[in-house]
Amino acid sequence: MKPDIRNTFPFLQKEKPLIFLDNAATTQKPQSVIDALSDFYSNHYSTIHRGIYSSGEKATQLYQGAREKVATFIGARPEETIFTKGTTEGINFVAATWGDENLNAGDEILLTQMEHHANIAPWQELAQRKGLAIKFIPLTSEGTLDLSKLPELLTPKTKLVGVTHISNVLGTLNPIDTIVAQAHKVGARVLVDAAQSVGHIPINVAALDVDFLVFSGHKMLAPTGIGVLYIKKELHDSVPPYQFGGGMIKRLTLSDASYVNAPERYEAGTPPIAQAIGLGAAVDYLNSIGFEKLSQYESELCAHLIDGLSQISNITLVGPLDQLRQHGHLVSFAVEGVHAHDVAAFLDKHNIAIRAGHFCAQPLIEVLGKNSLNRISLYLYNTKEEINYLLDVLNSLCKK
Repeated sequence: MKPDIRNTFPFLQKEKPLIFLDNAATTQKPQSVIDALSDFYSNHYSTIHRGIYSSGEKATQLYQGAREKVATFIGARPEETIFTKGTTEGINFVAATWGDENLNAGDEILLTQMEHHANIAPWQELAQRKGLAIKFIPLTSEGTLDLSKLPELLTPKTKLVGVTHISNVLGTLNPIDTIVAQAHKVGARVLVDAAQSVGHIPINVAALDVDFLVFSGHKMLAPTGIGVLYIKKELHDSVPPYQFGGGMIKRLTLSDASYVNAPERYEAGTPPIAQAIGLGAAVDYLNSIGFEKLSQYESELCAHLIDGLSQISNITLVGPLDQLRQHGHLVSFAVEGVHAHDVAAFLDKHNIAIRAGHFCAQPLIEVLGKNSLNRISLYLYNTKEEINYLLDVLNSLCKK
């Protein structure tokens, strides 16, 4: 990336900026996103869909404009694009509405061993409450999904397949199109957790033919508190409202109520207006760079990182390394004889931020035979110079 990319991020303009390598957890914000929030609060702040006055109408235009940007960004229609608080709420939304309405005792849910807690816990709760069974697609020794098991795991009882697009621990890019095609053959719906993919690779929900897709804005340069739930339009009649209140009422009497169509049907109350506008600005920023350039740059950084880590004694890498060299943006590892938290604390003393622990994926960490790992996750503002410095510091740690 050009040096001027870093110049658009105020967080990186300090005299000695933090080397931020925890981008799978969250991302820094470009000035254009910050400006979009400031402009809304300073010049256009009002609630939406209610005020018959200029600032209210402008706020509504900005909010709906953000929805249209996001919908185009993922290949969806605006009415299929629901604003949420984030990935976790999106999955809980589907479980509590579509899941509760359409799944019955004896039905099966198929997940994978590499899921984030947010794509396991809601289904466990639903399964316990309704008498459902949960199955898991296992992993290969390389850290990819063992899709040879898919034909036996998918049965007429399978009603939902929940799968992460990119693992937040292994960095594995899963073949969503293959999984969707096989799931649909048995009549199952597919939910994709795109939290780790949406800001790194292009996504087209129509081409993938997914039924539900969720992601968070803060992992793709947008503010916290905003996420997206894509619901395929043909499913809207089978997805009841998640919450009830202002903004989604068509008519209400003292004895009954009817509701407007999506997306407002699924956005009761005052929505996160500023955050949605910020998400729209983040989409504009990513579009200005282009995913071809972004993906190529990230894969070059990731390959450089893997090559460097592989040369350090006492470091064990996990995940499909050949795949990550081609299109990866995160790498997890363990240092022999040093707890992951101690590794992260040592790096912090050298002004480097990485993640340590189980990354809200305890089942996967157990499958890998570990109790914790370290994770380095890259984004468009990171540099080879930062990686080289990181490698030098890790070398010094491993020689102690």
